[in-house]
Formats: sequence, structure tokens, C-alpha cells
Amino acid sequence: MITQSTITDAQIQRAKEISDNILNYYNSKVVGQPFLGAAILVAMMNNGHILLESVPGLAKTTAAKVMTDAVHGSFSRIQCTPDLIPSDIVGTQIFNMATNTFETKIGPVFANFVLLDEINRSSAKTQSAMLEAMQEHEVAIGGQIFKMPEVFVVIATQNPIEQEGTYPLAEAQMDRFMLKVELTYPNAEAETEILNRIEADVFSERKNVCDLDDIIFLQEMSKKVYIDPAVKRYIVDIVQATRNTRQLIHPNLSQYVTMGASSRAAITFMEVSKSVALLNGRNYVTPDDVRTMRYEVLRHRVLLNFAAVADGVQEETIIDAIIGAVRTP
Repeated sequence: MITQSTITDAQIQRAKEISDNILNYYNSKVVGQPFLGAAILVAMMNNGHILLESVPGLAKTTAAKVMTDAVHGSFSRIQCTPDLIPSDIVGTQIFNMATNTFETKIGPVFANFVLLDEINRSSAKTQSAMLEAMQEHEVAIGGQIFKMPEVFVVIATQNPIEQEGTYPLAEAQMDRFMLKVELTYPNAEAETEILNRIEADVFSERKNVCDLDDIIFLQEMSKKVYIDPAVKRYIVDIVQATRNTRQLIHPNLSQYVTMGASSRAAITFMEVSKSVALLNGRNYVTPDDVRTMRYEVLRHRVLLNFAAVADGVQEETIIDAIIGAVRTP
């Protein structure tokens, strides 16, 4: 086990090489979504889970598969539908008439990377079963406990446009996701490059640039990155500010905030900022590392009211105002 006092320049260099190899491989396959690759890698480094929101066809599934190939992990895709039941995901017991016994059949959730496609199309009961597995990293089938793999990341997607026949995630369930990434359409140049890569059949060639042991190494290193008490207080001040917007930001913006972030947001900020520092080749956290993924950490935790939707006010506008109101150490 690596301790803070034994983190060496060689280990920092190894971590940087691993992360660079993964991101370079990702960027060689996926066009126009470089931040998504970094967000998935940060989630991997913390065994966290990530929620992707976009219209269909913006490479969410492709990105998940590419990152899985890069680290030589196991991949499972679950298409969520209203008739999906918990046992379809976690597994169940099946009676074997030949042996006159029940046999356990584990579900597709037992993989290093699980893609929950259109999670908001599954029922609330099924969502709860999946989110329990995400939180506890284990499931019970027939009274027996089954542990998830050591590297376990859930990548859930949802379509923000089409809401008919969906079951929106509750606030407490949204909070279980470490990051929420919103994807936008690529520009003309990026879309042209997509066509070029499809024509060149770049996805037929798969390559493992590292393995799961390298991801476990990144996880251990990330935990040991130094974070100064002043930076910790900066994180706490940001999270506290989301709960006291009326005292800190302009009333024209604070009127839209219904609820601030939970303590899980502070934990996430600390874990994410450590990983970002490691990706940048450092063994200490700066305030810039904290701010790098501020939208992804807070956009699903700072809840806005219906007036914000009516007036076209985005979560990012509120988050920037909150960050701007907090003194940087």
C-alpha cells in the first residue's frame, strides 16, 4: 500500500504515463468529446459512477466501450425499459430439475464497466436495485452476498428531451452519481472527422494500453495525493455556499435555487480534485484542481426550481456565481 510519505517522482511519472496512454487511445477513437474521456477516467480512479445526459447518437456507448477496451476490463450493457425488473440486473436463483437444487445466476451488473442505457426508462424499483449495488458494491441473491469486481464503474445515460414513459431519478438517487456530464453536438469540423474515422474503420482495431492493475494503482495513488487544509476548507466553503445562496449571490440568481449540495458533494470534490492533480502530474491539490470539474460535481446536486426552467437559467450559471462568491485560498 502506498503512503503519503512514500509517493515518489517515479510513481507520479508512472501514473501520468498510464493516464496519458488511456486518454490518447480514447481521443484516437472518439471525436469532439475530450472532456468525457477525462471524466470517465476520474470516475475509474475513484470507483465512482457517472451520469451522461444528451440526445441520442453522441457517442456515449462508444466512449464507454473504448475506455473499457483501453484498460482490458469487462463490459456489460443494460438497455433499460419499463418492464426491466431487478433480477434482470443483479441476478436470481434458478431451479435445476436435474439436481433438484437452486442455482445462482448472476446478472450483467457483475462487470468492471456497466452501461445503463436510458436509466430513466426503468421503473423506480429497478433503479433502486441498481443504485444499491452502486453504493454498496455488493448484492444479495438468495441470501448470499456477491461482491462487485475491484474496479466497478457504472455509466448511466439519459435523454433530457424525451420524457414520455420515463421515471425520473429522485434527488437522493442522483446524488449517488459522482459526476454528471452533459454532452453537446459536435461542430462541423469534428463531425467531418467522425465520418473520416468511420470510413477508415478505426473501431475495428482494439488495443489494451493498460490493464486493471494499472487502474488499481491509479486508485491507490489518487487517495494519497496531498490536499492542504486550506484547500479542504475551500471545498467546504463551496458546498456551504450552495446552501446559502441568498446571502452570497445576487437575488436575481438565488431565487432559482431550491436546494444545495449534500456532504457527498464535498467528499466528491476532494476525491475528484486529487485525481485531477494526479492527471496533471502532481502529488498535491490546487484550487484550480477543485474547480476543474465543478459543473460535473454540482450540476445534479444544486437543484433549481421551475422558474429557472421557464426563464432558461442553466445550472452552470448558478454554479459559476457560487464559485465566484467563495474566496480562493
